[in-house]
Amino acid sequence: MANSLLTIDMITRKSLEILENNLVISRNVNKEYDDSFAVEGAKIGSTLRIRLPDRALVTDGAALQVQDDNEQYTTLTVSSQKHIGINFTSAELTMQLDDFAERVLKPRISQLASSVDADVANAYKSIYSSVGTPGTTPATSLVLLQAQQKLSEYATPMSPRYGTVNPAANAALVNGMTGFFNPTGTISRQFKTGMMGEGVLGYDEINMSQSIVSHTTGSLPGSPICASTVPSAQGATTLDITYSSATKTIKQGDIFTIAGVYAVNPQTRLSTGSLQQFVVTADQTLTSTSATIAFSPPMYTAGNALATVDAFPAASAALTFLGTASTTYPQNLVYHKNAITLATADLLLPQGVDMASRQVHNGISMRIVRQYDINNDRMPCRVDVLYGYSVIRAPMACRIWG
Repeated sequence: MANSLLTIDMITRKSLEILENNLVISRNVNKEYDDSFAVEGAKIGSTLRIRLPDRALVTDGAALQVQDDNEQYTTLTVSSQKHIGINFTSAELTMQLDDFAERVLKPRISQLASSVDADVANAYKSIYSSVGTPGTTPATSLVLLQAQQKLSEYATPMSPRYGTVNPAANAALVNGMTGFFNPTGTISRQFKTGMMGEGVLGYDEINMSQSIVSHTTGSLPGSPICASTVPSAQGATTLDITYSSATKTIKQGDIFTIAGVYAVNPQTRLSTGSLQQFVVTADQTLTSTSATIAFSPPMYTAGNALATVDAFPAASAALTFLGTASTTYPQNLVYHKNAITLATADLLLPQGVDMASRQVHNGISMRIVRQYDINNDRMPCRVDVLYGYSVIRAPMACRIWG
């Protein structure tokens, strides 16, 4: 019986399957907003405004105390278009689909998946909770449990929670937990695969990804302290500081704490006993001995429905930046599914080409366009994904420094 030619729809569906199977971080994040962008020909730069859950204070007594809505929003912009080219001959179209996928599609599509994952891994820059010792590869159950602690202190639901770590952390963690009295199935799986896997220490799944990115700290100011004028208005996102050395830098993603400023549980508004961690939200060069730095989360004190800290900082309170200046550290991630969202959009199917196909599965849209090269008897294709990601609930995620 004669071979049947592989169709563009078959190739696209198989390519999408390979992409999904090779995604790690992106596979476990929220994709519920994809439908908002599922319009043919979505334009790069399309933005969705996402409303966050309202928060209100519980009041005492019989008298009704009506509170205004505390509406908060974040935005999700579909602005990243990545593609990879695949060149195959008409003869290769006569192969069986699985053979074609293994020889032609998988080597390229897996690279596209890694690129998307590495992009989403940059979500760490908006996450302010962190555990671990900068410069030390996480290797014990304690660091994973401390990350769980951070999520729980911010009232994050227990499930689904995921962890994604780089190869070094995965190796150290698997080895560091070999002495635990685990269920036989868990031990067997870790021994066979060398991976942490599912159902470990309260996590639905802990994966290894080569796409975990690293953060290089700024050169950091020397002995920084709060200036004499400190935040006093609710929702403050900037802080005036003074320091002892000029011409320094801070980088988006740098983390600092302020002496005497403690985090609060978002439900009870009581102090967690841990200093609130803040993340720098914009790169900045500090050229004198004073500066104003931008940070997240906003400062709301315990009497406010949106409380993040137990009190505003005092004048001259010391700031402590995490890590050594100008040093690179891996940023492993722990997150609830709803902490980060990924949305893809339907790209336009162009006219005047040999073939074009678009397929959507599990909230991921992929397009393949094929054209015939008569000079070389080839079918060059481009595989495209148009997407955007955003940290929509930063308290529900935590960084593990390596």
